[in-house]
Amino acid sequence: MLDFPLWKKLSLWAVTLAASLLALPSLASVAGLPWPSALPDPQVNLGLDLAGGSHLLLEAKAGDVRAQRLENMEETVRQLMRNANPRIRIGDVSTADGKLSFMLENAADIDRARGLIEPAMQGATTVREWELGVVDGQRVVLTQTEAGVTQAIDDAMDSATEVVRRRIDELGTREPTIIRQGDTRIVVQVPGLQDPAGLKKLLGQTAQLEFKLVDLNALPSNVQAGIAPAGSQIFPFAPGSGQEGQALAVRRLGGIRGDNLTGAQAGVDPQTNRSVVNITFDGQGGAKFAKLTTENVGKPFAIILDGQILSAPNINEPIQGGRAQISGNFTPESANTLAISLRSGALPVPLAVVEERTVGPDLGADSIRKGLLAMGIGSLAVIVLMIATYGRFGIYACAALVFNVLMLLGLMALGGFTLTLPGIAGFVITIGAAVDANVLINERIREERARGRKVVAAVEAGYKEASRAIADANITNVISGVALFAFGSGPVKGFAVVLVIGIITSVFTGVTLTRMFVAGWLRKARPNDITI
Repeated sequence: MLDFPLWKKLSLWAVTLAASLLALPSLASVAGLPWPSALPDPQVNLGLDLAGGSHLLLEAKAGDVRAQRLENMEETVRQLMRNANPRIRIGDVSTADGKLSFMLENAADIDRARGLIEPAMQGATTVREWELGVVDGQRVVLTQTEAGVTQAIDDAMDSATEVVRRRIDELGTREPTIIRQGDTRIVVQVPGLQDPAGLKKLLGQTAQLEFKLVDLNALPSNVQAGIAPAGSQIFPFAPGSGQEGQALAVRRLGGIRGDNLTGAQAGVDPQTNRSVVNITFDGQGGAKFAKLTTENVGKPFAIILDGQILSAPNINEPIQGGRAQISGNFTPESANTLAISLRSGALPVPLAVVEERTVGPDLGADSIRKGLLAMGIGSLAVIVLMIATYGRFGIYACAALVFNVLMLLGLMALGGFTLTLPGIAGFVITIGAAVDANVLINERIREERARGRKVVAAVEAGYKEASRAIADANITNVISGVALFAFGSGPVKGFAVVLVIGIITSVFTGVTLTRMFVAGWLRKARPNDITI
């Protein structure tokens, strides 16, 4: 137990010093000291309650999911009927009362129509998403099932959570908290971000991008009155487009959606010196865009984002290569926000902000100061008590305590973990509990000496026997900490991280390091008695 060859000493010191050095950038940051740029600077991330930042609660409406599913099913049905051979002609399409219904021009096509639609009614899961019925032998009615809507909402929220995460990652922030809350809500916490308005704009933008041909046959008076020609739909111009209050009729079919985008970057048009967004399509999208622009040279097409027209430029020449440019009255900031939204993908369902909160950095700084004060007072009290009670062995325990704190900070920085206010409480608890192992060991050594054992035998027995109880106690604590991390959220996770890492470093420093210190002293001094 007390045998420490040179290689073992070097290994233990290497691990201890390496982990301790990783804590220096974080300590320098708290103290306001500069850190050399040439050196690595892993730092402990501060949570929202310490660094300040923005808190948003986003909510999706189930009605939006239902409406979107109806629209998608209508497009699917129209395409299936159009591609049938021979074509199945339909009319009088209705989406009233949350149902999709349409009349077949020829009642004899009912069986063919059912055969084409029924495979499209079944989604990727085993849940039946639609019910199909026939009224008067000629009208087909599709009704959404509750199980299908529930599944669609769950899928949409999972996708929306991932899109939100990608958008926030584009901001370069560290350790945001993005979790689902209930069936239709998402909690977003971004430490260090003091611009909730910009965050709301970024996360609230659905980013559904479409390119549609302008209907040149539509009468301007009818368009302004909201009357769209058959096969077209009306979209208003977006605020800031320079044509606010106006609208255009665009062809409903034959356009291109932004689903095929592979990239989007904010830039500047060299001819006009205005901010634009440069987009890139994948192979399929590039081919569609080239076909659209080739067949419609000289005609205008509308660039539509979330149901509003950004601009409606003319197609002067075919656009090849899968690259295009979105122009509008952009500022550099709005162009960058749109580029981020397009790169991260469109939200499957619109999200509304139902709660927002901004935490100022002053509150976090005050929490850090008070936490450091509590750690300092706790550490001083522990050091005085250990030295007064156990003498030299108390000094070794205090040295191990210092390394324990440094290693804990270093490992948190290396792992990129977030320190929250409950995490500081975990630090204080770790300091108080770190010397528990040394108390058990020292008391056991006292007992062995009282039984008449010699110094080396008493120390060896003390470490050996106490280590079993130490291992049992800390394993159960680690299990509890892992459970807190797995099933908790936010502050609970922050506390669990500090607790688990602190237990590991406490056992390493309190048992292994102090044993190395004691073994070295015993070999060097060879005392006949010890004061403990």
